[in-house]
Amino acid sequence: MKVLFIGGTGIISTASTRLAAERGIDLTLLRRGEHATDLPSNVSAITADITDEAAVVEALGKECFDAVVDWVAFTAADVERDIRLFRGRTNQFIFISSASAYQKPVGHYLITESTPLANPYWQYSRDKIACEERLMKAYREEGFPITIVRPSLTYGDTQIVLAVNSWLKPWTAVDRMRRGKKVIVPGDGSSLWVSTHNSDFAQGLVGLLGHQQAIGHAFHITSDEVLTWDQLYRITAQAAGVEAQIVHIASDYVGACLPDEVGGLTGDKAVSVVFDNSKIKRFVPGYCAKVPFAQGIQRTIDWFDADSRRKQVDEDANASWDKLIDAYESGLDEVLRRFRP
Repeated sequence: MKVLFIGGTGIISTASTRLAAERGIDLTLLRRGEHATDLPSNVSAITADITDEAAVVEALGKECFDAVVDWVAFTAADVERDIRLFRGRTNQFIFISSASAYQKPVGHYLITESTPLANPYWQYSRDKIACEERLMKAYREEGFPITIVRPSLTYGDTQIVLAVNSWLKPWTAVDRMRRGKKVIVPGDGSSLWVSTHNSDFAQGLVGLLGHQQAIGHAFHITSDEVLTWDQLYRITAQAAGVEAQIVHIASDYVGACLPDEVGGLTGDKAVSVVFDNSKIKRFVPGYCAKVPFAQGIQRTIDWFDADSRRKQVDEDANASWDKLIDAYESGLDEVLRRFRP
């Protein structure tokens, strides 16, 4: 099977690249080539910037593929370009969407692929919804062979997935834990959440490659392990060899003080999510997420501990969290003074 990954070296996609190579898939990565990476020996690469349509056309020549996966499309304009580039060039086009596109707040606790798509809080999610709608229109009107995949919060060696953390410098929250500083958990910490290891996600994604019965369908691919945010923080702290000093702050309070957090919290992580994975299991027999969070996050902590250069800290985020915690606790002290003089 001949497959093209647009991207393929990110947190979610790296494991899929590795697994596809292990299964003997003829895989090519289309990437800008800015970041050196160790690719499996049987994976080839084409250097071109997907945003430069003419350069991609020249780089691909007359190549056709059994499946194409775009890991880096985020807007309707991106998928419009993809439709032009791969119309008649692939038997399956897999768009990586996001489970954050599901209705917020959810109307039913159990999320299936038929759960409505609506997120008034996060532009990122609304853009993913717009991408899905354009691709499904192309499928209905011209038979463009689309399959939609919606990952939820997926992590691997290089990412520490907590509700309030720095995405670009994820060691920041663990650094706080190890220094005995407080970390922020939205709400009262009891919201349910699902974190999926990238090696588990890869099993589902690679199983869909070339799957003609998956054309026109959407799938989420997640773990079946459901934990509260308090549990996720405490398990992460335990992996780091410390105890988490948690401070619970309401999501709307966090968003009022730090507006950039509104989308990721109110539009995603503050809301309980439980996924029904029956559909991916039906289409990819044998799919089962096997890496529990305690095991996966221990791998991640060990990866960071293996090289101090990986332990970068986001000082701007640290300062913002310190300011927020101080403001919250000062306000709480004042409330207690009034109610319990």
